[in-house]
Amino acid sequence: MNVSAKQIEIDGVFLQFQRKAIKNIYIKVLPSSGQVLVSAPFKISEASIRIAILERIAWIKQQQTKYNFEEKPVTQQMISGENHYLWGDSYCLDVVEQVGLQKIYVVDNKIHLCINANTSLKNKFLVLDKFYRAELSGCLKKMIAHWQALMGVQASSFGIKRMKTRWGSCNTGTKKIWLNLELAKKPLECVEYVVVHELAHLLEPSHNYRFKAYMDEFMPDWRERRLLLNAMS
Repeated sequence: MNVSAKQIEIDGVFLQFQRKAIKNIYIKVLPSSGQVLVSAPFKISEASIRIAILERIAWIKQQQTKYNFEEKPVTQQMISGENHYLWGDSYCLDVVEQVGLQKIYVVDNKIHLCINANTSLKNKFLVLDKFYRAELSGCLKKMIAHWQALMGVQASSFGIKRMKTRWGSCNTGTKKIWLNLELAKKPLECVEYVVVHELAHLLEPSHNYRFKAYMDEFMPDWRERRLLLNAMS
């Protein structure tokens, strides 16, 4: 059972605080508004929670400043200085023109895009998409295997593709799961929520009370994760 959210103030920062049946403290700053969401287990004292928040207060303020003042281009042009996301974090794009193999690598807070001179915008995006696909695929292989063992289900396979209106889908007949390529840009706890959601459909095809009961059993904080995913969309 969850306790209704309340607002608390720590060092001049207002936070939405809620206790839930979870194991760890979650602190998130929503990019859309700068709002701070804090969820904590029932067993942890409020004093311990406040200490945990104070330890991250500098990071919280930094994130709020970034989200409030960061200029976000209407359309990305794949040029140096743009911000692109990986696993929920913002990275500065560094375009490096070179001769030879086109590739992407990440160092510190930068995504380095190594391409041939005069590469078209379309092909730059293709290189970036290939990178995202590889990152997401590697993550999903481990994540799906982990949750299949915990939930006692087995998907026949999984695929990655772009989806306009869904984060994932599950064909309960073939037991194949599809995941949205855009998930590579979202926090891992959000990706994990989508994986568990789709695997739960192997236990219950519809979104009825049985499905929600399975979600509550395997991932008690799934509603918070869904809220975060939707807030970052």
